[in-house]
Amino acid sequence: MLRASTACEAAGFPTSSLICDGFAKLAGAASVGLGMPNIPLALVPGHPGVQSQEELRRNILGVTLEKVITNLTSDPAAAGDEAEPTAREVVFRGGFDAVNRYFYEHEFSDGLPIVPPTRRKVEQFLRYTDRGADESLGNVLPDNRAATVWSIVVNGVMAGCRPEYMPMLVALIEAMLDPKYGVEHSGNTPGAETLIILNGPIIKQLGFNYTQGVMRDGFQANTSVGRFWRLYLRNVAGFLPHKNDKATYGNNYRIVIAENEDVLKRINWEPNSVEMGFAAGDNTVAIARYTGGNVICSVSGSKPEEILPYLADAVLRQISWQLDFTLGPHGGTLRPLVLLSPILAETIAKAGWSKGDMKRYLFEHARLPAWQFERMLRDWTYLPVWNLTEAVAAGEIPPVFHESDDPNRLVPLVWKPEDFMIAVTGDLTRNNAYAFAHNGDLGYTVGKRIRVPKEWDRLLAEMQR
Repeated sequence: MLRASTACEAAGFPTSSLICDGFAKLAGAASVGLGMPNIPLALVPGHPGVQSQEELRRNILGVTLEKVITNLTSDPAAAGDEAEPTAREVVFRGGFDAVNRYFYEHEFSDGLPIVPPTRRKVEQFLRYTDRGADESLGNVLPDNRAATVWSIVVNGVMAGCRPEYMPMLVALIEAMLDPKYGVEHSGNTPGAETLIILNGPIIKQLGFNYTQGVMRDGFQANTSVGRFWRLYLRNVAGFLPHKNDKATYGNNYRIVIAENEDVLKRINWEPNSVEMGFAAGDNTVAIARYTGGNVICSVSGSKPEEILPYLADAVLRQISWQLDFTLGPHGGTLRPLVLLSPILAETIAKAGWSKGDMKRYLFEHARLPAWQFERMLRDWTYLPVWNLTEAVAAGEIPPVFHESDDPNRLVPLVWKPEDFMIAVTGDLTRNNAYAFAHNGDLGYTVGKRIRVPKEWDRLLAEMQR
């Protein structure tokens, strides 16, 4: 709404953006990033989704209408100008405790102690990239700040990263800036969090955990890089709780997941990086936002036909309102993720199955009755587009969603088998899996290659001395 309003205002047409109570601070913060901090707003009391028609009518006529008329017939108030520190300005001097108190009070930290980003530490990080400190990778929404190499370093230091992680940090911000990912949606109300999947020799070079406890904190590389992502969203993108970040509940930041490429090579399965379009052996990161997930324990069976029904059912149980990303304006952007422990992957591969075979199984068996699919969108999400028959006829979704008129026919969660993602990681000896619910194009899956500096081998050798 605000983006449309700013475009109209810039073209000389007056607007009045309607906001409900819970989004007033968000609208004010977002308008700053859109370059129009004084954009006219009109309050709709409460939340329209839980009001009767009579309540909504009374609120609109009694509160909202007068402000809309004022916004459309008078000039907006002059905008204030809040100056920010320059890129290399020293914002505070003091000891560890004083620095952390200052950073917390000014919303620069996530509530945990940060490593003070001194010039000496910043210079150490800059040795691990061939990019210039002032180089900008682009502007990051919603605050529209420049994503400079310097800002990447500062937040990497604060998160507790080591200097040698720098090439990965740069690749992650390149992914964050990819329009397909949609970083501007990082503060939406479902509160999804980004998961980072790592591939390539850099996993072992930098000491990432890729076996037991892979989603636990306690490993510096996995933990600090995951924390860096959240700090960068706060400090550069501008997602602050109670302001631009409107997560209803939210999740903790996610630890970086590294695939077990030793197992993948042994069972002749391609790593996630190859699925993302890179060559085997490339160092890559892949990101996507997930609203939640669930562990699938003790997946028993000696062959795929015994194991996969359990996994298909688990994937299905993670999906509800996310069907918005299968049908409607976001159609075709749902990409559920399954983490397989190595022993499950090995058991499936032993029968001659590939990752592609497993994806086809999930596509064929993780399905809902057509009537339930439509009911979830119609009654529980109020999606204006929910009729599968009409959508197929209009060419908006694939024919597989209307192979008959039987309301009990089973329809898939996604458009094609390749939309499922599978990564192999975790405890080598446990027969568990993990299913994630994807946030569609409001955090779409994006991959980037990690470009190490020319002196990488020398720097690694120096690091290990």
